[in-house]
Amino acid sequence: MVELFDKKRKIEGDSAVKKAPKPSRIFSPFRVLGNVTDSTPFAIGTLGSTFYAVTSTGRTFQIYDLATLHLLFVSQSQTKSKITCFATHHHYVFAAYGNEIGVYRRGRLEKTLTCETTGVITHLCYFGEYLVAGSTEGDLLVFKKSEGSKYPSELYSVLKAVNASVDGDIVGIVHPPTYLNKIAVATTTSVLIVNVRSGKVLFKSPQHQFGEENISCIECAPALDIVAVGTSTGDIFIFNLRKGTILGDKITTSGSESSFKVTSISFRTDGEPHLVAGLNNGDLYFHDLDKNSRVHILRNAHKESFGGVAKAQFLNGQPIVLTNGGDNHLKEFVFDPSLTSTNSSIITPPRHLRSRGGHSAPPVAITFPEEDRTHFILSASRDRSFWSFSLRKDAQAQEFSQRMHKSKDGKRQAGVIASLKEKFPEIIAVSSSEARTGDWENIITAHKDEPFARTWDSSTKRVGRNVLNTVDQGFCKAVCISQCGNFGLVGSSFGGIGVYNLQSGLLRKKYILHKQAVTGLAIDGMNRKMVSCGLDGIVGFYDFGKSKYLGKLQLDTPITSMVYHKQSDLIACTLDDLSIVVIDVTTQKVVRVLIGHSNRISGLDFSPDGRWIVSVGLDSTLRTWDLPTGGCIDGVVLPVVATSVKFSPLGDLIATTHVSGNGISLWTNRAQFKPVSTRHIEEEEFSTILLPNAAGDGGSTILDGALDEEQDKDEYALGKYDSKSQINESLITLSLGPRTKFTTLIHLDAIKQNNKPKEAIKKPEKAPFFLSLSGEAVGDRASVAEGSQHKEVQGSAKEDSRLLSLSEANGHSFESEFTKSLRSSAERNDYASFLEYLVKLSPATLDLEIRSLNSQPPYQEMTNFIRALIIGLKGNTNFELIETIFSLYFKVHGDIVHQTEESSDLRITLNEYTQVSQEMNEKMDEAVKYCSSVINFIL
Repeated sequence: MVELFDKKRKIEGDSAVKKAPKPSRIFSPFRVLGNVTDSTPFAIGTLGSTFYAVTSTGRTFQIYDLATLHLLFVSQSQTKSKITCFATHHHYVFAAYGNEIGVYRRGRLEKTLTCETTGVITHLCYFGEYLVAGSTEGDLLVFKKSEGSKYPSELYSVLKAVNASVDGDIVGIVHPPTYLNKIAVATTTSVLIVNVRSGKVLFKSPQHQFGEENISCIECAPALDIVAVGTSTGDIFIFNLRKGTILGDKITTSGSESSFKVTSISFRTDGEPHLVAGLNNGDLYFHDLDKNSRVHILRNAHKESFGGVAKAQFLNGQPIVLTNGGDNHLKEFVFDPSLTSTNSSIITPPRHLRSRGGHSAPPVAITFPEEDRTHFILSASRDRSFWSFSLRKDAQAQEFSQRMHKSKDGKRQAGVIASLKEKFPEIIAVSSSEARTGDWENIITAHKDEPFARTWDSSTKRVGRNVLNTVDQGFCKAVCISQCGNFGLVGSSFGGIGVYNLQSGLLRKKYILHKQAVTGLAIDGMNRKMVSCGLDGIVGFYDFGKSKYLGKLQLDTPITSMVYHKQSDLIACTLDDLSIVVIDVTTQKVVRVLIGHSNRISGLDFSPDGRWIVSVGLDSTLRTWDLPTGGCIDGVVLPVVATSVKFSPLGDLIATTHVSGNGISLWTNRAQFKPVSTRHIEEEEFSTILLPNAAGDGGSTILDGALDEEQDKDEYALGKYDSKSQINESLITLSLGPRTKFTTLIHLDAIKQNNKPKEAIKKPEKAPFFLSLSGEAVGDRASVAEGSQHKEVQGSAKEDSRLLSLSEANGHSFESEFTKSLRSSAERNDYASFLEYLVKLSPATLDLEIRSLNSQPPYQEMTNFIRALIIGLKGNTNFELIETIFSLYFKVHGDIVHQTEESSDLRITLNEYTQVSQEMNEKMDEAVKYCSSVINFIL
């Protein structure tokens, strides 16, 4: 099915891929959760006494502290192609991809080394001042330190020592101790010793010296001139490079019935003569070189279906072996000291020390616990594993144990879960509650083709004691746990619903409504309303407390899934006709139908505030729906089909799972900092962005979303869209100003009358003594004393009086801005500037200017004013404001209009205004009635 999705995406999505990347207005890629390593062999580096390991996650790498396996650094940028091999030197990490080598320090790319080869770099070896890279074409590229450089950065030579068509591919490059400027190169047929300084081949073993088997790996032993050579049939040869001979008998790691490829060899260097061989069936084979006997075989260290063990290596001077594999696990095993001091020949088997890991296959079901402050996410995968991942710290990720509890007689059930075949079937549905965490099981899961649901305990991270059977022996298809954590609901493929007490595991209620499989179950936050849906298209409503059936809603097509938003009592159902139906549980009616997906909807979820619905489908889109408007306000064309989507409890993130990739993709919600337009968008406007990656390259953090200035440039963001003064010249446009402006103009007289004091201000009965004196006693005395000085000042300033200074020559005038603008507009016969000035005046100023119009014959100023209003009406702008201004004019100067003759310019202009106004009112009345009829028809 994955191949089918990828082929469909390749055929139908080429046009979308070719488009320039366009970011989403709401969601931005953040990072991937749950990726630890892939099948690329790791590399171990040292800093003093500290060990660190570098693992690949595709086009990024991660650095772990081997003392704790805590994540130290992540590469801050993606490589151009998949990483194929590593080498380390103190602070520097060399990562090869394609025909290039990136030099990193603390995850930052410092330099890129380009290799002159057409092949892909598959092996790196760092020693002394050289870095040697081997390619699939058989080329050996030697880089050397330049003067002043801390690492090899200059291409020294390209050696054609290996003929790929004759010798086979390069399977390993090592530097034997004390071999100056020399490396040992293993191909599938022979072992060569090459001097990288002179470029000469010093030794080449005969082809098939190790039998007809192909060489698969090589490793230096902690003894001079000795290397171990592994083969594709599971044999290991101890080879002397100086003599060119095989020492002793071959070491057989596999049985006679079946043989497995040796993928990696490592020697123990803490005093014990042991070696470890990693096999492609996932086993670790430990051998004692002194006794030439097997020490132990650690079965299923990694999964055979993902390539087994990619690499196994002992830490220098420690009894700890580090392994990784394509099953997304990095593990450490330790040899404990001997149990007795007298008999040191007894060697305890290696013990699992610590590990980091994640899903080995793509996740299929995820859920966030409903607690607001949680930072964990529950995830189930096709590899039959069940994990809890932390959004804050990768080291807090844990896999739920599937080991069964002891039975009532005290005997443990069903042994240790070791292989894939013994694990529970794939989980198809998950539900959890945090109310009873630690008291009893608080997670329920439905498994593929099982007639019961299983319970899990999130506090102990293990499977629960009880299983919840379906009431009609059908397969379990849907589960739900109540908000209080006391009850668990189990839906059957035959339509039955059972309610169990999670503390005792006993059946308390059962409902029989659906005729086909139950696909969704939900309970509100108060344990009052219960909702169910099924493939028969029925949505059932129940009173959970009274065990009473309330009603049902029959839809036209089967319902495939359902989510419940408890705060708003809304449910969203996905139907087989590719639509999303939103139903109000209180009224039991459909309130929204969201149509847009072109293929089956694989997941959906409500935002925490209930305003949005996010959905993903097999059409490779992630859509955001706005419930108040019912439109799709954002869309993302995904490069890989998504299988589920969930909102975090705080709404700051969404998580998606995909048909390929072992991790959970996290996206930041930038809408929590910036407003988002509710305008409906079409598929042509959908974003085309890449998926999140482990490095966070190309995405943004939550803080970046808050400070993102590009979002401010969005022309559709709320508050950033400038309304046009007139959409179309043929449409009648009202004023953009406040509505109180023209209502104030109409009732200005009443407002002034109400603002006047009702009676004169009275003097207080008990006034201070200085206020009780009359004017003769106070004011007159002061005026008499200052009278002479006032006359002198008045006489000296007579020539500089203020009235004389306000003259036309000095740029002063007694005309107001209103009068001057009206007169100049009439002279130019262009009233645009006057109308713009007129609509901006305040009501009080406008009333004063209209009352101040020249009322002396021949009324030219009034005529110009009316002509300006006519031009304003014909422009179809500020309709109600111009009508209000005309009403105010007629109210003030109505008597003058009545006295003028019919043939005067003023009366002719007024008649023209009346005719234009009547036409505008008829046009508006017709439009209003038409709109009202359409609305009444729709409702």
